[in-house]
Amino acid sequence: MKQISNSSEETLEFGEKLGKKLKKNTLIALYGEFGAGKTVFVKGIAKGLGCKIDVNSPSFVFMNEYQCRMPLYHIDLYRINKLEDILSLGLDELFESQGVCVIEWAEKATGLLPAKRIDIKINILDDGKREIEINEQQFFS
Repeated sequence: MKQISNSSEETLEFGEKLGKKLKKNTLIALYGEFGAGKTVFVKGIAKGLGCKIDVNSPSFVFMNEYQCRMPLYHIDLYRINKLEDILSLGLDELFESQGVCVIEWAEKATGLLPAKRIDIKINILDDGKREIEINEQQFFS
C-alpha cells in the first residue's frame, strides 16, 4: 500500500491512523533518508496509541519508552555503525514485548529483525511530498 503525504501534518495523521490499529507485540521497521519524516510518523503512531506526551527522536540515547495504551519503544539506529552495537542493545527482548516497537534506520539491523514485522518506507519526492509505502503482506499476515 502506498500513500502520498502533502505535509508533515498528513504524515502525522497517517501514523496516527496506523497507531490506532496496532496490537501488542508489533514491530515496525522504518526506512527513509534523513529528513524523510520518520520521527513525525512515529509521533503519529504514538498519538494513535493514546500517548499524552510528545515523542522525540532518540538519536542520542538510542531508545525512548512511552506509556500509552500499551508500551511504545521508539528506537533510532542512526548513530549505530556496527552490528555488535545493535546486539548489545537487547532489541530481541523488545521484539517479544507486549508493546509496539518502532525502529528508525532499520536497514542497519538487516538480518536481525524478525520476519513478522511491518516495513514502512518513506521516500522524499521531487516536489517535497512524501510517499509512504507499507509492506501489506507483513502487516496483514
